[in-house]
Parts: sequence; structure tokens; C-alpha cells
Amino acid sequence: MGGAHDQHTMLQRLLRGVDAVLFDFDGPVTDLFRDESTAPVAQEIKDAVRRIWGPLDPDVEECDDSHGVLRRLRDMFDRPSIAHRDLRGLSTAEAIVTRYEYKAVEAAKPVHGLVPLIDALLRLDLRLVIVSNNSDGPVWEFLKNWQMPSKFDHVVGRDPEELRHLKPDPYSVHCALRHLELPAERTLLIGDQLTDLQAAREAGTLFLGHTPSVLHAQEMTRRGADGVVDSHTPLRQAAQTLHNLN
Repeated sequence: MGGAHDQHTMLQRLLRGVDAVLFDFDGPVTDLFRDESTAPVAQEIKDAVRRIWGPLDPDVEECDDSHGVLRRLRDMFDRPSIAHRDLRGLSTAEAIVTRYEYKAVEAAKPVHGLVPLIDALLRLDLRLVIVSNNSDGPVWEFLKNWQMPSKFDHVVGRDPEELRHLKPDPYSVHCALRHLELPAERTLLIGDQLTDLQAAREAGTLFLGHTPSVLHAQEMTRRGADGVVDSHTPLRQAAQTLHNLN
């Protein structure tokens, strides 16, 4: 019981100290690929880029994650090579991922507890932004499908011109802060991956981990997360308590 009370107090303290909440998309907002592997997407990307660039570097070939392969292809593009590598390889890869993301949002649903959490945060006059490694087009499409676009100030998605900006790079968080015109310490990022935590730490925002995995939660705590929850319920309850106190 004490643990739950301590968490409730901690979450209230986090919310009192911020003016905006940043959400990662795939995880805290929706399970975009419904826990299915993105290895087929990564394979399609590798097949397509191989036709443009020729043989791929070993680190690219071994990657079976759709976003991970984008980062590795960008790294490969930067490496010295006898063979010519043009930007068409990177744009082709990015377009394939975006196509799959648009397809995925057609069936995607908000994670349990998201809608009441968003409403509770808005009652506290907090501004909401999504910062994602997904393309912003599919994110907006998802929000429209669930009548939520007006609830978010902004969406910062994957930069199609610079794949090095994917989290853990803090680029998307910095973009959100510039849009909000808020200092980093007045914002809270909610994410389910260690890459989200790293981006938050480098940008200087607060960070709340969102994961049902005990081991993942422990690792987030060890790496400096300001808090970790296993669902949206504890944060919603903390927001409701603060609203009732006002």
C-alpha cells in the first residue's frame, strides 16, 4: 500500500512541475504493429536498397527492425565506399516504412486508458505533443481516426530528410520544445523504450517510463527515469487528484 501511495505522490509531483507532456507514439499511444515483428518490413527495405546500392554492410543485413535498419542504412551511407551510394536508397527505405505505418494505423487502437488520461491531463491545462520515430502523417491519421487531433498541440515525426534524427537522438524532443516555447525542465516525456529515456535525458526533460515489464522498468530506473508506471491508470489518477485539489 505504501508503494502505491508513494507512486501517487511522485506522479503528482511530476505533473505539478510541468506545463506540457510529450508522448512517444508506438507504445504509450498505440500498439502500432500489435506486437508483430517488423522483420518483414526490414527485409523489404534491404531488398529494395540492395537493388540500388548493391551489397549491404553486415550490420545492415543482420538488422530485423524497421526503424533500426533505417538508422543503419544512414550510417552505411556515411561510410567511405568505392561504390556510389545516392540518397535514393535512403528515400526508398523511408518510403517503405511510411507505407507500412499508414497501413498499420488503419487497424490501430488507443492503448488501454489513453483517452481518459489525455482528458485528465487537458483538465490540468497541460499541452500535449507526440514525439515519434514514426512518420507524422500516419500519426495524424491515427489521431483523426479516433477524434483526437484537437487534443494535441503538435506531432513531431520522423525527419524523412535526416534519418540520424531518430531517437535516441533528441532532435524530435528539441523540435517539440521549440514549438511549445517551453524550457525542457517544464516538460515530461512518456516513453516505453530506453531510446526515449536517452532522448529525454539529452534534451533535459523529465521522463516517465511506461512499460509492463519489471526488468525493463528496473533498467529505466537504473538509468535515471524520474518514474516508471505499468499502465496509464496511475498517472490519470494523479492528474484527477490534482484537478480535485484546484
